Amino acid sequence: MNTTTRRSLGALALVATMALGACSNMTPRERDTAVGAAVGGAAGAVVGDGVLSTIGGAAVGGVIGNQVGKHRHEK
Repeated sequence: MNTTTRRSLGALALVATMALGACSNMTPRERDTAVGAAVGGAAGAVVGDGVLSTIGGAAVGGVIGNQVGKHRHEK
């Protein structure tokens, strides 16, 4: 493995750790919203061809995640 790849993997691990740490104070519904937005943004990027599809996917995914979280955690 070359130096650039090692640095990239190290940076990725650091960012992933920080991102997971940021979720520690979230309510379950907020986490569901964030997960929905992330999945929706990734799906929008794959399906679409530009930034607008990514943003649209993130927005729709966030709304869906929020509603799923709302109904799942009300019980």
